[in-house]
Amino acid sequence: MSEPIIFISRNKVRAGKNDEFRKHYQDSIPVTIDSKPETYLQLGYECENEDTIEFTVVRIFPSADALDLQIQGADERSKKTYEFIEPIGIEIFGTPNPATLEKMKKIAGSGIAVKISPSYIGGFIR
Repeated sequence: MSEPIIFISRNKVRAGKNDEFRKHYQDSIPVTIDSKPETYLQLGYECENEDTIEFTVVRIFPSADALDLQIQGADERSKKTYEFIEPIGIEIFGTPNPATLEKMKKIAGSGIAVKISPSYIGGFIR
């Protein structure tokens, strides 16, 4: 059985771009539902700090191969998305395929922390 992958991306919303980003994110949801059927879950959360708004997205995939499918085209999608946000950190729970991990690091940019917790020991998704 394949091990699930959880991907968490933390981002800072660019000053004055929150409303535009919210619309961009909401518009992307139906596209992801239709084009990425192995993305089992995608949830976005905002957190307002003193001077910034952070946006975190959580995704769950049934396998590393499903994460590979999600990443296809991500470099193009990220160009538009990064008009509104800038990445500040990535967490991956599970073991991504090496080529996908390298592509994710390249898309996020240098200096962005990527934390990986590779050792899945069990659990369930309803």
